[in-house]
Amino acid sequence: MSVLVDAEWLKEHMDDGDVRIIDCRFSLGNPAEGREGYNESHIPGAVFFDLEKDLSGYAKKHGGRHPLPNMKNFLRKVEDAGIDNQTTIVIYDEKEGAFAGRCWWLFHYIGHENVFILNGGFAAWKKGSGKTESSVPHYPATNYHPNVNDGILATLDEIRGIADGVRMIPLVDSRSWERFSGQEEPIDRIPGHIPGAINLPWTEGMNEGYFLESHEQKERFSKLKKDEPVIVYCGSGVTATPNFIALKEAGFTDVRLYVGSYSDWVSYEEHRVEKE
Repeated sequence: MSVLVDAEWLKEHMDDGDVRIIDCRFSLGNPAEGREGYNESHIPGAVFFDLEKDLSGYAKKHGGRHPLPNMKNFLRKVEDAGIDNQTTIVIYDEKEGAFAGRCWWLFHYIGHENVFILNGGFAAWKKGSGKTESSVPHYPATNYHPNVNDGILATLDEIRGIADGVRMIPLVDSRSWERFSGQEEPIDRIPGHIPGAINLPWTEGMNEGYFLESHEQKERFSKLKKDEPVIVYCGSGVTATPNFIALKEAGFTDVRLYVGSYSDWVSYEEHRVEKE
């Protein structure tokens, strides 16, 4: 079953009692922009989850720019939003797919099954003449019982094994070719990529804010084997999530995210990097 729903589906189901909508709009260049946009207008009933305050922990020496959040804090946020284990969740960002993807992945990580992404995001909602509101909803707090799914999380030891040629798991770098090849690096201290990685930019799985159809995703990943593990990473564990989702849409069953990603990898002095 697809993890994507369209604006028409959401219009038909948004008033269902078990549906909760999450707004994840964010701008890496202006962290306050998402909340400001939410306060101005959002899909009726939507609650706001912030990438850096709710979907990430505090950055330290290691762990990358967007490490996993403290799970107690994340679960408190979930419960305060009125979400329990039976809730059907629909997540959106502006149209990037990456911020909604990060939130989707976190719910997947805590074992939530009925969690979807609004394909095309808030832009698609507005394009489809969807209603908006500025009032902030409040829901009765719930109790959430997580069932953590460590199987979708790649460890640093696994990545080291791939870099050293000991493990033969495909490692997908989701960043642009320019960053992968080391031609440019606007953020991290060393340009290049993790040894052994292949480059499949996450943006190539999107078209104007919409995820490509599953058969198109299958074509993108045609050189990989569906029945074998695949690990994805990016700069900080956010923009790799659309590739994670694209792989699932293409029928891959064992997909893992290296959350710390390249920003974690280069935080270790002894780690090698490669350039094209």
